[in-house]
Amino acid sequence: QVQLVESGGGLVQAGGSLRLSCAASGRTFSSYAMGWFRQAPGKEREFVAAISRSGDKTYYTDSVKGRFTISRDNAKNTVYLQMNSLKPEDTAVYYCAASRLGSVYNYDYWGQGTQVTVSS
Repeated sequence: QVQLVESGGGLVQAGGSLRLSCAASGRTFSSYAMGWFRQAPGKEREFVAAISRSGDKTYYTDSVKGRFTISRDNAKNTVYLQMNSLKPEDTAVYYCAASRLGSVYNYDYWGQGTQVTVSS
C-alpha cells in the first residue's frame, strides 16, 4: 500500500511560481516512476510531467515545457514539481501519481490532490 500526499498548492498571480511536493509512504519509493497530473473544473484529468525511477529521464506535456520541472529526492521519498511563469490556464487540482512497475505510462496510486489557482 502506498500513500501519496501532495502539498505546496495555493494562490499565485500570473507569472509567479509554486513548488509542489508529493511525499510517499514506505521504503520502496525509488522503485516507482512518478507523475504529476492535473484536472481543472469540468475538464478531464491531463498528464503534466513524469520522472523515471532514478530521475534520469523526465517527460512533460507541451503546454508546460520550459516552465515546469519535475524532480525527485529518493532519500526523502519525495517528488517535486517546480512551476514557474504560471498562467491562469494552469489553474487546476494537481495530483501526484506513482507507477509501481516503474512505467511512466501506467500509474497505480494517486494522491488526494492540491489546488493551484493562478490569477490574472
